[in-house]
Amino acid sequence: MPLPLYLLSVAVFAMGTSEFMLAGLVPDIATSLDVSVGAAGLLTSAFAVGMIVGAPLMAALARRWPARASLLGFVLAFAVAHVVGALTASFAVLLVTRVIAALANAGFLAVALSTAATLVPTDQKGRALAVLLSGTTVATIAGVPGGAVLGTLLSWRATFWAIALLCLPAAFGVVKGIPARLGKHPRGTPAGSSLRHEIAQLAMPGLLLVMLLGALVNAATFATFTFLAPIVTGTAGLGKLWVSVVLVLFGVGSFVGVTVAGRLSDQRPGIVIAVGGPLLLLGWVALATLAAQPVALLLLVFVQGTLSFALGSTLIARLLYAAAGAPTMGGSYATAALNIGAAGGPVVAAATLGADAGDLGPVWVSGLLVAVALLIALPLRRFITPHAGQAIRRPTRTLR
Repeated sequence: MPLPLYLLSVAVFAMGTSEFMLAGLVPDIATSLDVSVGAAGLLTSAFAVGMIVGAPLMAALARRWPARASLLGFVLAFAVAHVVGALTASFAVLLVTRVIAALANAGFLAVALSTAATLVPTDQKGRALAVLLSGTTVATIAGVPGGAVLGTLLSWRATFWAIALLCLPAAFGVVKGIPARLGKHPRGTPAGSSLRHEIAQLAMPGLLLVMLLGALVNAATFATFTFLAPIVTGTAGLGKLWVSVVLVLFGVGSFVGVTVAGRLSDQRPGIVIAVGGPLLLLGWVALATLAAQPVALLLLVFVQGTLSFALGSTLIARLLYAAAGAPTMGGSYATAALNIGAAGGPVVAAATLGADAGDLGPVWVSGLLVAVALLIALPLRRFITPHAGQAIRRPTRTLR
């Protein structure tokens, strides 16, 4: 894989750490800025909404800019937002900086996904995506726990400063690694597509189908990931320090899943979906059933991290193939699908916490969401996974 892909993953690492780190910082932020914990939790919601709205908006604004200028601008805006956030004593200002950071993050990821397609042959988008998403998985392994430790030892502001500093090598990597005149259109796709034409691609049933499946799988992932802490300390009866261990295990699993899927999602995507999907469903059921047993919990968290990200990254790779006719907006469709799931899954899961299932309600929600995805995907699998390296077909044409 080309070196620029790895340099882009450094920025994805910094942004992924920022996206997930707030889960452990909300109480300290609430105390520091004299707001309720519930109000401080709005920082997470603001970031999610900014990602969903920002992906297509920022991609549309930046589609006529050179890829390197767009990526550099988004990284620097992201860094400035964290500097302001670290300095402010106003919760309102901090909330605004989270929205700005999310817009910059969404724009960067949307452009980076489209840029990745220009750096590799048309049949290697899955492998390119795996390298890019490795930044997110490493963030869950090292960045998020590291941010939590830094926040505990110093303050939540120190974590914001650390994210801003991480943006500097990322910006350097963009300048040095991305060619100034890099074409924005993946090999084999027509250049000069109008914005109207690219948006019109959303009318393709195959593209909408894969976006829906990607959102459902990511919603299932974050439904449980968001509420792992009470499962660890309550259901399994482990100490608070084990929460970090479980999060790291999930992160390691996600890294393994993305890496393995990167090898299969281009040439054998059907195998990943047909085998990984049912196994993911069984895994959520097993976790909901065996979570009270610490050893089983630790093992299943690793397995579910692996399967969730293997299946999710494969679906996003298929989405990029499906959006071949939208070379500058395709990345934004993938980003929006991921974040709709990341925002919606925890909302549905939270509604179950007061029910009979207790702390395990979110795990059952994850299983239900994957079951729905499978009911949709398996009968239509040939439309989702055409011959390797080819764009997804329109079901309406095939059924004539």
